[in-house]
Amino acid sequence: MKTNAPIQISKTDHEKLLALVESQGPDRGRLPVHLQRLLDELNRAEVRESVEINPDVITLHSRVKICELDSGDVLELTLVPPEKADAAEGRISVLAPLGTAMLGYRTGDVFEYPVPNGVCSARVEQVLFQPERIMRQGTED
Repeated sequence: MKTNAPIQISKTDHEKLLALVESQGPDRGRLPVHLQRLLDELNRAEVRESVEINPDVITLHSRVKICELDSGDVLELTLVPPEKADAAEGRISVLAPLGTAMLGYRTGDVFEYPVPNGVCSARVEQVLFQPERIMRQGTED
């Protein structure tokens, strides 16, 4: 569950995540809730070439600091595909509610995500690492 603020996603991430939804979705019928949430985000995102993604946007493999607004806790997380998730290492799956929710948001944005007893709000404090930033630097030489 998110606010409707615009989000950005790279064309590469968009293609990978659509393939993930298709590979994990049922052959027929309705998608599981976690896949439907991701698909909804992909459908509303502004898709850009990797070098056009703003440097403060959360993309796959970005390392970020977010602040949970209810508790004030600051978390340092890396957004990863499900097979690379590891809570102990701070690697959160893009299919987890928080992972899906934070995808595409920028520093300063506030977003919501579902939890078992309701909804939490979080703010993007800082994007510490973003792979697209490296690609962009390679084109500026």
